[in-house]
Amino acid sequence: METGADDKKKTENRRVHMANERTFLAWVRTSIGVMAFGFVVERFAFFLRQLVYYSEHLGRINGRAGFSIKTPKAGYSAVLGIALVAFGMLMTLLAFIRFLKVRRQIDEGTYRPSAALNVTLTAFVLAIGFLLLAYLIRSF
Repeated sequence: METGADDKKKTENRRVHMANERTFLAWVRTSIGVMAFGFVVERFAFFLRQLVYYSEHLGRINGRAGFSIKTPKAGYSAVLGIALVAFGMLMTLLAFIRFLKVRRQIDEGTYRPSAALNVTLTAFVLAIGFLLLAYLIRSF
């Protein structure tokens, strides 16, 4: 009789472990998205700097003024892009730690949900959103 109950428990544990793994993979996909966005933000700032440089350079060669683009002086885009990439890396590490912790709790039967990673991600994304909004308003 015990083997039937044990088999059922193992099957349920497998399902819970697979759900834990799917959650971990979702966090990894999210962190990859955050890092990719950071890369795009940083590269776009580089593109704008190159565009202004070549416009001014070609303007001097042709004896005309190049077109003017209002670019930030302090390089906020580069800093923001690097911060996003770093946060994506940190999020991957935290997701892995959470995955291992939940896996151990599932095996021990002591699972307790935690919203720490969710709260961290939400706070950071809101902060980045406010910084981007301030940046866009300032450059407008």
